[in-house]
Amino acid sequence: MSPDVASIRPLLDKLEVKPGAKVAIVNLDDDSFVALLRTRTQDIVKGKPASPSDLVFIGAETPDDLRRIEALKDWIEPNGAIWVVRTKGGRGSLRDTDVIAAGLAAGLVDNKIASFSETQGAMRMVFRVRDRPRVARQQRAGVARKRVTATTRKRDLN
Repeated sequence: MSPDVASIRPLLDKLEVKPGAKVAIVNLDDDSFVALLRTRTQDIVKGKPASPSDLVFIGAETPDDLRRIEALKDWIEPNGAIWVVRTKGGRGSLRDTDVIAAGLAAGLVDNKIASFSETQGAMRMVFRVRDRPRVARQQRAGVARKRVTATTRKRDLN
């Protein structure tokens, strides 16, 4: 699809909100978005979650809001994400480069953008694979070993 054509994918699909996902919301006062989230998951908290979340959505209007990303990264699972929601284009005080720089300063990288609404855009921040906490790397390695073992068994049976 051309980047000039608006996506027709539903918002929760664009934001990769999976059924049953743990979601935390910070500085984002949008009741319609929370209602939409509830169609996919009931595990939603406003503010700091009791345990790591799959996704954190933060509303950002100022550089001070972006400085919160450093603390928020402790709120997500190793393969989780922080979505920074801000005013689109030149209408707000923050630019894409500001969000990217704040993510890098916190040890995160941007890897996706999405249109959140007519007036707001969202940028996803994640840990680099090499920087993900050790538990996630061990889990991925375990899955890879299981695949190799299953493939080896199939080959040995033939």
